Amino acid sequence: MSLLTRLLFGRTIANREAQEHRLGVWEAVPAMGLDALGSSAYGPEAMLAILLPLGAQGLAWVSPLTIAIVALLAILYLSYRQTLQAYPGNGGAYPVVKANLGETAGLLAASALVVDYILNVAVGIAAGAAALVSIVPALLPHTLALCLALLCFIALANLRGTMEASRIFAIPVYIFLASFFFILVWGGLKTAAASGHPVALVAPHPLGPATAGMGAWLLLRAFASGCTAMTGVEAVSNSMGAFRSPVVGRARATLGLIVGTLAVLLLGIGWLVHVYRIGAMNEAEPGYRSILAQLAGAVAGHNLFYYIAVGSALAILALSANTSFTAFPRLCRMLAQDGFLPRPFALVGRRLVNTFGIVYLAGSAAALLILFGGITDRLIPLFAIGAFLTFTLSQTAMTVHWHRAAASGDSGARPRMAINAAGASATTGALCIIVVAKFSDGAWISLLAVPLVIMVLRAVRHYYDDLYRAMQVRGSFAFAADPPLLLVAVESWSEPVRHALALAVRMSPDVVALHLTADGLDNDGAVALLRAQWPQVEETAAAAGRKPPRLCMVPAPDRRLDRSVLDFINHLQLQERPVAVLIPQLVPRHWWEVLLHTGRANRLRRELLRHGTGRVAVIDLPWRPEPT
Repeated sequence: MSLLTRLLFGRTIANREAQEHRLGVWEAVPAMGLDALGSSAYGPEAMLAILLPLGAQGLAWVSPLTIAIVALLAILYLSYRQTLQAYPGNGGAYPVVKANLGETAGLLAASALVVDYILNVAVGIAAGAAALVSIVPALLPHTLALCLALLCFIALANLRGTMEASRIFAIPVYIFLASFFFILVWGGLKTAAASGHPVALVAPHPLGPATAGMGAWLLLRAFASGCTAMTGVEAVSNSMGAFRSPVVGRARATLGLIVGTLAVLLLGIGWLVHVYRIGAMNEAEPGYRSILAQLAGAVAGHNLFYYIAVGSALAILALSANTSFTAFPRLCRMLAQDGFLPRPFALVGRRLVNTFGIVYLAGSAAALLILFGGITDRLIPLFAIGAFLTFTLSQTAMTVHWHRAAASGDSGARPRMAINAAGASATTGALCIIVVAKFSDGAWISLLAVPLVIMVLRAVRHYYDDLYRAMQVRGSFAFAADPPLLLVAVESWSEPVRHALALAVRMSPDVVALHLTADGLDNDGAVALLRAQWPQVEETAAAAGRKPPRLCMVPAPDRRLDRSVLDFINHLQLQERPVAVLIPQLVPRHWWEVLLHTGRANRLRRELLRHGTGRVAVIDLPWRPEPT
């Protein structure tokens, strides 16, 4: 088992090696930029899907809408660049909002991020599977199975560590960028040579006739869908702890590379889909091809380069979920450290990653994919709410931060405050548009999910607060004068029992060996052997100067061992005297040997811990058989 674990997850990384496993700029782009870069595919596709009822007329609006989205992206870049400088330790939305707007607002930001990250995994993987189906249409009936397989692969890569995951994903990322930058340049040159009317080498899917007229409501819906291309911009600020020193410089360079690349891709794709007359297709229909697949075919044709480019698009779409796997466990760790999530979320695993957070994220995304059947367009309406709510809260918090700095005499704070205020205003407007435009399409689910997450976080914190109060020391501290009554659970005469009795008589002068009988269901031979051996036990104890243990046969008519033990303790009327129950436990040498035993010792221990009073302690005594 240990060999398999090492093969899957790698060796355990020591704490002193942490710095070596932090990221530089070129490793951080695949780790934190996959969401943003991957959204350059499904953002334009989502926008074109809304414009589909306009037919060919809808393509005229692609470039103006894309320019508006890129302008908003530029504002976000300037805003988050300042956040990285102001909070070099951790510029994530949760700590920034909590520090400037209070705990409730911080939890709102954290809940929005939780929803955003889970949806990002589901959307990215579903889009990756759709891209694969566009290459191999025969795989369409297996879309959900493909999604779950991709999810398992990404989760396993991240369980091996952030550095290893970024190295695994770096190759497809940079192939994608090289391929589609070439397609954009080559397509632009062909467009210029053809005076704006290039001929597609492989004709895109024909646009249908217009079935609706242009209206403000349709444009707002298209803008709202296209805004999904901006999700992931906040990932750098949420993952500051992953960078090597100097942290701020590397984080700013990473953010600049991600945002700059995304802007070029969005503008180039928006322009070329217009000139090549490329529209969105229904994912559920046979022969589906994504926007990027149609664009690559139109510019380069169906050749080896086409399959490399579309394959890299498939990879980056599927792997865009990696951004969430980088940032989500870090967010969960902060929440757990503040008592808002269970403590296992704060633990660091063998590869210096938060294993519990990764596994939880994978499980939640798998549930979403199964629920929605792995179809991207069913998930996108839910996607942008959490991201833009986070943007708005983070930029508002930074505006308050700079306002306080200006009030304390910082002369450079006012220009910075203006930038963050502009970011907050822009994202607030975009959030309102997205909520209104996408409400009936399923965005109400996100609006419901965020408060539900807050309720869960509050409930966890309430539990820990109550537990902390209950664990406070009350009164003076003193050791009890009397040793405990020590009960040894005895199933039959065996080497583990002999070992347990030898330890028990050294721990307490009052030892009772307790054998639970089940009204005729016991092995009479085993009981007879136990009685026959007991005089020898008593003689051995007396010879060693110890008080001999007593043997008691206690009935367990309903086979509830814990109830019989507790009834026996109450029958002794020990009042306040402490009692310890020592349970010999066989420790199997191999994992499969667990299946060959009844597990009665574990059940007895579990039930005594659950139902025993404060004066009943449980002691496990492991015994391992010698290899033969």
